[in-house]
Amino acid sequence: MYRHDQRTVMTLDAGGTNFVFSAIRGNQDIVETICLPAVSDNLNGCLTVLKKGFSAVKRQLENEPVAISFAFPGPADYKNGVIGDLPNFPVFRGGVALGAFLEEEFGIPVYINNDGNLFAYGEALAGILPSINEELKAVGNPKRYKNLLGITLGTGFGAGVVIDNCLLTGDNGCGGDVWIMRNKKYTDLIAEESVSIRAVRRVYGELSGEAVDNLTPKDIYDIAEGILTGNREAAVRSFDELGEMAGAAIVSALHIVDGMVVIGGGVAGAAKYILPGMMREMRRSISTFSGRDFDCLQMEVCNLMEPDEYKKFLEDTSSWVEVPFTDKKVSYDCTKRIGVAISTLGANKAIALGAYAFALQQIDKKI
Repeated sequence: MYRHDQRTVMTLDAGGTNFVFSAIRGNQDIVETICLPAVSDNLNGCLTVLKKGFSAVKRQLENEPVAISFAFPGPADYKNGVIGDLPNFPVFRGGVALGAFLEEEFGIPVYINNDGNLFAYGEALAGILPSINEELKAVGNPKRYKNLLGITLGTGFGAGVVIDNCLLTGDNGCGGDVWIMRNKKYTDLIAEESVSIRAVRRVYGELSGEAVDNLTPKDIYDIAEGILTGNREAAVRSFDELGEMAGAAIVSALHIVDGMVVIGGGVAGAAKYILPGMMREMRRSISTFSGRDFDCLQMEVCNLMEPDEYKKFLEDTSSWVEVPFTDKKVSYDCTKRIGVAISTLGANKAIALGAYAFALQQIDKKI
């Protein structure tokens, strides 16, 4: 979708350190990115950087852009383009009508959304979903997937949900918010306390007894790999626990979403240590008072990063059953199956593509 669209949308990757501006047409970056320091403590300075960055991108364009679209970390009133109280951006305290400001400045629609939402949308329209469906078609499997749960693992625990190519935003902009689900291990805490950069550092410190003040998740990953000196077992287990805790939240979400799962974000680079705990949690059983056991998900879960499981996932398990009292038959697939994959686009690219697609979708709705 939108792969051949000739409309141009200006985008922004709004980080706590830098603002990176670009433009997309037909799912491709078409300008040299503009990187400017983020200003988090002065509103006039922040707005000036935004104007400067988008203006620099616009000067590189051959055609007029149709919209500006980008992600900001919440909380925000995305529908009305108002950014609220962000921990890393005190300039927005009390609410700033950023969308309307940029619309006044550039004279085009402005769409702001949650980064988890746009990650999922990018993967659904230009990443994992079309890729999987093309693979299924190639092997003659009639199954097609239209729903997706996108998970980002990094500073926090983000997510987005796409249902039949439509992004779930919710009536209050809270659709797909897994970060605040109940923590499996610490039931009075939010899930994000066990699914985040700080969780990896905390668990490693608890298990190893070592000081973690100067350790990054990359350091802990390197310890797990044997590249850095440290407690390798503790390092591996710290990522495994993150996977288990994330898996518990993902299970709850999948009871509603029933679709593919794609994982991105900085911590996803440690997927080889995260996925075992995640898959173990997603495949566990639950019981009734009578002692009857059920899989915790109705769907069989395949780890698509494992070649044998990927091959199994692609298999056509459908058969033909007779229509009673006729000579007709209908297709019947009794296998319920979903896959878990690591993003090949990468979170930044998926978010940018999601921002592009979301803007065009909103514009098309108004036509």
